[in-house]
Amino acid sequence: RLYDLTGFVRHHPGGEQLLRARAGEDVSADLDGPPHRHSANARRWLEQYYVGELQGDPQGSVENGAVASVNTQKIDPLMEPRLKVVDWDKDLVDWRKPLLWQVGHLGEKYDEWVHQPVTRPIRLFHSDLIEALSKTAWYSVPIIWTPLVLYLSWSYYRTFAQGNVQLFASFTTEYSVAVPKSAFPGLFVLGLLLWSLTEYLIHRFLFHMKPPGDSYYLILLHFVLHGQHHKAPFDESRLVFPPVPASLGVAFFYTFLQLLLPEAVGGTVFAGGLLGYILYDMTHYYLHFGSPHKGSYLYNMKAHHVKHHFAHQKSGFGISTKLWDHFFHTLMPEEPRLKMQ
Repeated sequence: RLYDLTGFVRHHPGGEQLLRARAGEDVSADLDGPPHRHSANARRWLEQYYVGELQGDPQGSVENGAVASVNTQKIDPLMEPRLKVVDWDKDLVDWRKPLLWQVGHLGEKYDEWVHQPVTRPIRLFHSDLIEALSKTAWYSVPIIWTPLVLYLSWSYYRTFAQGNVQLFASFTTEYSVAVPKSAFPGLFVLGLLLWSLTEYLIHRFLFHMKPPGDSYYLILLHFVLHGQHHKAPFDESRLVFPPVPASLGVAFFYTFLQLLLPEAVGGTVFAGGLLGYILYDMTHYYLHFGSPHKGSYLYNMKAHHVKHHFAHQKSGFGISTKLWDHFFHTLMPEEPRLKMQ
């Protein structure tokens, strides 16, 4: 069986070099491991790149194999890209139409369907304008939100420097506590830490809720929030939050902290959290499209996140860190170590 992985090498969680080193070779044994046994979803994903059956002797050098493939395609008119497992005509939805209004009718089949990833773009809405607002380029996140982080940080640091920030002042003036400007870095880092916890909780309990099969609107909500990403994990236009819905979340968290804490304290914590959000979205994009060096932190996080997509959707909820997966015991199960042949 012959596969053209040209469009996949950058996405491979093990890195490009592992695939390039095996070009033109039989990889049947590699799919069973080591280093790990590929999941059913990973094997289903592979079938999207299926070209046909290789004619002739598959052994020999990579160069000879490449030439043989070209010659085979020339003499065999049936060697056209075919999809044996992922058959769009037999799928549960019509991919020629917007999906958002279709998925609610899948009922009990939705959860299994949405966790079988495909490599094709998704259209959600009929309206071109609303569809455009549901997508965004990765660089829009730092361009839009970094200036706000810098402005809030400078503004609230100046407020701290004036020496009139008081904790508990809204409850009692007798026992209020002055907050020095030296507390600014700690509050900012606290915001970063709180965002990492928020990221985990949202991903685990909101994005990975299992909507009831008889609830059309909860299925629709799940799909627009996160299901679409699991169905098409390499649709780069949907990997970071679009500015319009993101601004609603940003406004909510800012207002919440302002009501809970003194303005400068809440604003500083919010600025740190907003930086955490930027780093989270950039990390998430890189884990899908980057090629980190083997053994690096991002290499391990990329493998961790892709396993979440393809094999362990009910665990491994951390994107930028595994800290809260450790804390809440939601790490992915360890695979049995296979001996090298």
